[in-house]
Amino acid sequence: MQRLFLLLVSLIFLVPAIAQKIWITGAVEDSISHNPLPGVTVEVINDTAKVTTNQYGLFRIPVPSRDAVLLFRHNKYRPKQVAVGSYDRMLVDMDVQDGTEDPISKAKAIARERSSNSSNPNYGNSGMGIRAFFDETYGILYENKFIQTANKTTSAFAVDVDRAAYSNIRRFVRLKERIPVDAVRIEEMVNYFQYHYPLPPPGEKLAIYSSYASCPWEPAHQLLQIAVRSAAVNIDSLPPSNLVFLIDASGSMGTPNKLPLLQAAFRILVNNLRKNDHVAIVAYAGTPGVVLPSTPGNQKEKILNAIDYLSAGGATAGEAAIKLAYQIAGENFIQGGNNRVIMATDGDFNVGQTSDQDMEQLILGKKETGVLLTCLGFGMKDYKDSKLETLSSKGNGNFAYIDNLEEASKIFAREFGSTLFTVAKDVRADVTFNPTRVKAYRLIGYENKVIKDEATSGDKICGGIIGPGHCAVAIYEVIPQPGTDIVPKAGTDQTITEGQLAEITLHYKEVDTVSHTVNYEVPGKLISFTDASSDFRFSSAVALLGMLLRKSAYKGNGNSKMVQDIAKRSLGDDPGDYRKEFLKLVKEMKKSGHLED
Repeated sequence: MQRLFLLLVSLIFLVPAIAQKIWITGAVEDSISHNPLPGVTVEVINDTAKVTTNQYGLFRIPVPSRDAVLLFRHNKYRPKQVAVGSYDRMLVDMDVQDGTEDPISKAKAIARERSSNSSNPNYGNSGMGIRAFFDETYGILYENKFIQTANKTTSAFAVDVDRAAYSNIRRFVRLKERIPVDAVRIEEMVNYFQYHYPLPPPGEKLAIYSSYASCPWEPAHQLLQIAVRSAAVNIDSLPPSNLVFLIDASGSMGTPNKLPLLQAAFRILVNNLRKNDHVAIVAYAGTPGVVLPSTPGNQKEKILNAIDYLSAGGATAGEAAIKLAYQIAGENFIQGGNNRVIMATDGDFNVGQTSDQDMEQLILGKKETGVLLTCLGFGMKDYKDSKLETLSSKGNGNFAYIDNLEEASKIFAREFGSTLFTVAKDVRADVTFNPTRVKAYRLIGYENKVIKDEATSGDKICGGIIGPGHCAVAIYEVIPQPGTDIVPKAGTDQTITEGQLAEITLHYKEVDTVSHTVNYEVPGKLISFTDASSDFRFSSAVALLGMLLRKSAYKGNGNSKMVQDIAKRSLGDDPGDYRKEFLKLVKEMKKSGHLED
């Protein structure tokens, strides 16, 4: 009887202990290559729980409390301990032990050596406005020139916050590969970073701000920065989402930095879904197929299982897959909701319509369905940037390149709302300069977003999309009319020539297709560059870096030292330390010969 009593008491205490188990999920990656690490043993110190990361570097383990410490072990990597703390999801990087090198890193080193010791016959014009680098393709960009205000007073461009170019450039730098000139889209570099312009007034969707200061790389010129800030929205109040994950599972996606990284990225996204969201999954190789019908966002295990069991193999039928994804999105369309196809691929289509022009015509036909598009690029050597950039720009979409799990976390966790939701679409800016103040102007970047004169009227303009809380920045280099702009001395209130510098008309549509305009007068007050805000100065440093990488004819006296000096003094409020990472990247570029002093 006494033994039975003790057994019952033990069970009473045991049940709560089991019920209090906390499940921790996460991913493990190589600290250098940022590729997922399979076969890592994860165990709870002073506990029996123990698991091994799967082929995608993912794990899920129960811990007894928030005070638990996880131990990560692999025979080629240094052991690592991580305290659980408040985290439910972890991204853990591991350092290779001295004297060992994983096969992936070794292969990359061999590839780097080969590419540096011989000329690359795959780099050159391939026709139709596309340039190839190895088997990667980039749309050819022709740098914007100075335009005389006497000949044309208005500059029009599509406004968006695509950021793919920056993370793609980072990938080239970390792999010590040469950066293709056409991979450098300066506006995507500038807009990768967060800026601190005020949110629009209550009831307004968009607000415009401007700053006008001297130009550090060309003292006779000025810089005009224009910022379009969108309203922030609480995630809980965002409309329900009807999402279709369009996942490339073809043979070209079989390397660790493609499908495995893609799967880890989508796990992060799924973790942020709500019960009123729905997800369907279309995977495509030789032929597309529905891997998961539209499923509520709170059925996470069902969605995650469908993602985890994908495997790479077969050809790439991109055309048929896009059609099927839009069909499913249409069948589950939520009126007033966020209806979106999220396409994740290296863009290497080889079945059906495959050219960039074919894709442009296909996606233009889908745009009118009201389903938006997010393009996520993965991989290297056969990555088709030109195709994904075309799809996103023509399909009312946005575009990001995921080079590692940290970037996936940035896009799908920290910036979840602004990545997947839209405040305004078909956003375009008409900037009309005052010819009495401005002799000539040049838009820095935005080359493939400039709107031609013949397409600047009516509701047919194709602009960009802006998500909640986004800040889109554009920078003009201005040649002032002689004698009109005198740069004041830093820190003084010296009188400047008065007079409006320009007028901005911002056109956009809300998701319900209602058209709106915002008008803004750009004041003519000129300040010295050193008196400008940290946002103004930092974005200028990023733009200058882009010009240096493009070997721009307009870089003036700019060099890598100027980039570093400006950025170092302009870190300001830096959530996520992305500006600090920028400084490290510039330093790496100098070491590897991408930049000259």
